[in-house]
Amino acid sequence: MYTQFATILIFLIVGASMVPLMLLVGKILRPSNPDPKKLTTYECGEEPVGGSWVQFNLRFYVIAILFLIFDVEVVLMFPIAVTFRQWMTSQAGKGLLVFAEVALFIGILLIGFAYAWVKGDFEWIKTTRSKKES
Repeated sequence: MYTQFATILIFLIVGASMVPLMLLVGKILRPSNPDPKKLTTYECGEEPVGGSWVQFNLRFYVIAILFLIFDVEVVLMFPIAVTFRQWMTSQAGKGLLVFAEVALFIGILLIGFAYAWVKGDFEWIKTTRSKKES
């Protein structure tokens, strides 16, 4: 029994030692040609303009987080869709329970989707209200 754990331990040790080993081999083999042009920021072949510390638009993060949330939904739903017929026939009525759980999961995600929509997170250009309108 302990030999299985020893195999895993050896695998982890070898895996963890590969990264420093490859970095060391790369440092030994690659040429060292320092150049000021190599130290500049690369901007798609263009000359860098301004400093590298710029304020990034937060809407990119919001869209990325919303994408991840709904992408994870698809990843979680796909195995259920593949095996749903099997659950309906072979597992003595477990299909209805699974369907209810999936419906609840989708309902929670739809509430989050509606919240993001009402909040205006899906609009790229947000309108601002003036003080007279409010």
